[in-house]
Amino acid sequence: MKAIILGAVLGVLLVWPAALSLTAAILTAIVAALLSKPLLVAFSLGLAAGLRIRSRGWTR
Repeated sequence: MKAIILGAVLGVLLVWPAALSLTAAILTAIVAALLSKPLLVAFSLGLAAGLRIRSRGWTR
């Protein structure tokens, strides 16, 4: 499913090169908005660290 979506996006970008700059601008705006919220960043890092510890089988 991911490959189909990726192929569709790449196909659109090949057909319409202006979409690349628009997509980059939108992604940059989204990332900047998310990184401007310290609580969201801290929660995301904590969640990622917790999932990584659980996947290794380390418990108390």
